[in-house]
Amino acid sequence: MAISAAHSYLPADSERAVLIGRVWRPAPHNGPSVVVVRNDEVFDITEAVVTTADLFDRADALEIARNVPGESLGGVDALIARSLDPNATGLRLLAPCDVQAIKACGVTFAVSLLERVIEEQAGGDASKALEIRETINTLIGADLSRIEPGSESAQKLKAEMERRGAWSQYMEVGIGPDAEVFSKSQPMSAVGLGANIGLYKTSVWNNPEPEIVLAVNSAGHIVGATLGNDVNLRDIEGRSALLLGKAKDNNASCAIGPFVRLFDEYFTLDSVRKESVSLKIDGIDDGFVLEGVSHMSEISRDPIDLVNQTYGPHHQYPDGFMLFLGTMFSPIKDRDAKGAGFTHHLGDVVTISAPSLGALVNIVRRSDEITPWTFGVRALYGNLAARGLLNGKVPGA
Repeated sequence: MAISAAHSYLPADSERAVLIGRVWRPAPHNGPSVVVVRNDEVFDITEAVVTTADLFDRADALEIARNVPGESLGGVDALIARSLDPNATGLRLLAPCDVQAIKACGVTFAVSLLERVIEEQAGGDASKALEIRETINTLIGADLSRIEPGSESAQKLKAEMERRGAWSQYMEVGIGPDAEVFSKSQPMSAVGLGANIGLYKTSVWNNPEPEIVLAVNSAGHIVGATLGNDVNLRDIEGRSALLLGKAKDNNASCAIGPFVRLFDEYFTLDSVRKESVSLKIDGIDDGFVLEGVSHMSEISRDPIDLVNQTYGPHHQYPDGFMLFLGTMFSPIKDRDAKGAGFTHHLGDVVTISAPSLGALVNIVRRSDEITPWTFGVRALYGNLAARGLLNGKVPGA
């Protein structure tokens, strides 16, 4: 793609955004580096902070990002263009997180709540979705987005649904007091801008989940945000909630990026609360196009509540964590057959974007047919040591 077009993958106000990322540096480095974007130029700051987790733990993270000396790696547009080119080798963007845990919240929007109930009742059979959707909409007869989770009105709805024999485990986490929080993926396993994303080989009913992802440090403080694709296998999870791990955590099933935007005077948690996340799917083999928008103002649980349900006296994260906030976008537009709804085709190009965060683009493949994940936490610290970047320091201390 043209270099000039690459800039559209950055925040609309990129000139004032503090953007932190990671890149793969080829030989002689043969490993990842932490980078920051300044005036459209990319600087390697790994000499100062060997991981993004270390940076996010620093009280002076903004000062480091803005001012610490670094090695120039060239223009950000060129880096983005190279990362989007499937034939390019060498320097490229990675997911902007490294050793952090990768957590996700589900059923945080009313629309996605209904779709999860439909998946459950369909037992993973997409052909049953339309009929079940119509039945549930008639049965509930209420706007679930107006119901505060855990409230008295939510409890009354639960009692009525139970009386009708229609209560669901997804309704429980959607409008009950406890949010759904699960482990989406492993540290170091997320893929970044331009990478392939993976579907489990047996899945025939699946979709992307465009979400905002919070960067949270080891003290539980939210330090920034980025975009993510929490790839969803509707048939596998729909057969049984106990298959959630298989449905969510596969090779390249988690995409995050392109950069983490740090909170500052221009970008705050309120910016996240007001943001809208757009999704576009371009079918390469059939010309199918699907677009939609999620408005964070419609989320049923505040981001702080979701962080507090993840981190606290009950659970600590010494390396910090990335937290997917959930999506309201469950595509139901028919693609292959009337009433069957949407499912991916291999080769689909998925673009997730938000004005304040830029755009994350990935290509859909099968998890067993893309590059295996081999570079984990041990490889990271072995590589950093070989490059002389640890120098006796204890990472995270």
